[in-house]
Amino acid sequence: MNEFWAACQAKLKELVRSTPSIYQLWFGVLEPVSWDPALGKLTLKAPAAKVPYIRAVYLENIRTVATFVNGGRSVTLTLIAAPGQEGENEKPVVDHAAPGERHAQEMARREDAGLIPRFTFEEYVSGSANQLAVAAAQHVAATPGSSYNPLYIYGGVGLGKTHLMHAVGHRYLDLHPNGRIRAVTAQNFINEYTSAVRESASKGPSVLEAFDERYRNLDLLLIDDVQSLSGAKGSQAQFFRAFEALVPHNKQIVITSDTYSKGLKDIEPRLVSRLSQGLSVAIEPPEYEMRVAILQNKAKDIGIDLPDEVASFIGKRIKSNVRELEGALQQVVAYQQFQAGAARDITIDLVKKVLRDQLMVANTQITIENIQKVVADYYKIKVADMHSKKRPASIAKPRQIAMYLVKQLTNHSLTEIGEGFGGRDHATVLHAVRKIDKERQADAELNHEIHVLEQMIRA
Repeated sequence: MNEFWAACQAKLKELVRSTPSIYQLWFGVLEPVSWDPALGKLTLKAPAAKVPYIRAVYLENIRTVATFVNGGRSVTLTLIAAPGQEGENEKPVVDHAAPGERHAQEMARREDAGLIPRFTFEEYVSGSANQLAVAAAQHVAATPGSSYNPLYIYGGVGLGKTHLMHAVGHRYLDLHPNGRIRAVTAQNFINEYTSAVRESASKGPSVLEAFDERYRNLDLLLIDDVQSLSGAKGSQAQFFRAFEALVPHNKQIVITSDTYSKGLKDIEPRLVSRLSQGLSVAIEPPEYEMRVAILQNKAKDIGIDLPDEVASFIGKRIKSNVRELEGALQQVVAYQQFQAGAARDITIDLVKKVLRDQLMVANTQITIENIQKVVADYYKIKVADMHSKKRPASIAKPRQIAMYLVKQLTNHSLTEIGEGFGGRDHATVLHAVRKIDKERQADAELNHEIHVLEQMIRA
């Protein structure tokens, strides 16, 4: 217990190193009562007069740190009052603002910084498809600038990249209340810069200087959809300047994109190089259990009773991304609430009726021919090359990827797949499947390409 709490204290001290009085006044007085690592339950005690303020202001911060020290496994935290008299210098600070007013002020400040209120870690459903990305994001929020800088999160449309990026911002402000942060889309960054250039023509260079300072003086910069900077040379140069002002001084940058950093098009090489120097993590399409959890979480948020069998039914059939899952649920809920004569309960029959078009598309059989055409178009080769005996790498590699995808996305046997690829034997197909499976584990760019192809095939 003492060893675990000592590690927590060290992390708390590190987080408030710029204001050590906070540690002395609020964290240094905490003492461990019990720690159950199996259940993740930590009980602390503090002087009675300080307990209400610590609960209101710092309890979530302490729980976050304890979770981090516990290897990312969630910690349940209980704070109890210790009996005893306190000295005059230990009286808690009195905040004269009502709790509701404080909360409203804090939410307004976060919205001014560009953060979306509901996009927090607590509202984010994690699973094997995004486990590494979530762990990295939590680490960055707790220890910004120390490693993984920049943090580059990439993946397909609607997989939760933006939510995760904003969650970093919220957690960072939980731990660093006075931190200077800004969350902005790359397109809005371009718009801001364009406006500054236009205004500087009439108002002078001070407008551009103000734009420059706005980004160079941050503690945390969150940039969404960085691929939108493609072709915008002036904005790329400004982002590069901000990058060089922040990262070398241990100020954190978090970036999202729809593609791996080296796959960005029409972006300056020096900027691509900077984006590649930190940690790149992919978010993949959610697996079945995660899709069900997302549906149940969304239903809870909007106050809807969603039976498990209905969540399972939708989750098994709509597989592409989080946005489509949530959209499908919203469609069902809207029909149930506003359609005269609709069933009062959400049932599988109701879902089949409301989502018949989506389910028809989702249930469309994926064929060998579909996959061959998508892969051939993507790699700019002919579909006939999938059946030929040609073996140059520009043809052989796409052909192996197509075999791998057929094995992953259909129920065809190795022999049937071989027949569909010009009469190859099952050993050749097995070799291709194993080869691509191994390579995608080590090659992030190939892994991303395969995710893109999977989405194109399912679409």
